[in-house]
Amino acid sequence: MLNVGVLGAGHLGKIHLRLLNESEKYSLVGFYDPDVINGKKVEAEFGYTYYDNINKLMDAVDVLDIVTPTLSHFECAKKAIEKGKHIFIEKPITNTLAEAEELIELKNKYNVKGQVGHVERFNPAFSSVKDSIVNPMFIETHRLAEFNPRGTDVPVVLDLMIHDIDAILSVVNSKVKNINASGVSVISKSPDIANARIEFENGCVANLTASRISLKNMR
Repeated sequence: MLNVGVLGAGHLGKIHLRLLNESEKYSLVGFYDPDVINGKKVEAEFGYTYYDNINKLMDAVDVLDIVTPTLSHFECAKKAIEKGKHIFIEKPITNTLAEAEELIELKNKYNVKGQVGHVERFNPAFSSVKDSIVNPMFIETHRLAEFNPRGTDVPVVLDLMIHDIDAILSVVNSKVKNINASGVSVISKSPDIANARIEFENGCVANLTASRISLKNMR
């Protein structure tokens, strides 16, 4: 059984803590959150052990579950990997491609395992039909959500559309030939609505729309 620690005790962090605590495959050692007041509140309410020092938690576990804001993913993951710890990172893996590529290099250098939380891969609606999708030529996706301040530290493409990009790349057996995209910032400082048209070398075309300021949720 692997000893695991969680970085971040926000909305998603508390879900990860609960599931890891219930799992028979992991032993939950504790969690770290830079907000001491929130950390102690979560510890008092749920009984998980709160660490006020990130290094002490990392030294006490085999695996780090990183559920911090996206902009801190890279530094948290890098620190964990350099300590020889396996990592799980909530999507998106990092804020930039360069950061993601560096983490992959570090993972290989230190011989640890890494995983990113693309949960829609395991959505029953998708997994039940995935193997039946053969050579698709046109794909259209809509992922619309009502506004929630959580996640606005990154563009809507990394916040929401990334799920559909991941699903599309898993069913289209071809390289991307061309991408045309546009986005607009309405509430946050980065695009809140985006549309992308992805053309593949085999002729398949995917049209994706994502919004986090919709009047209703749509998948």
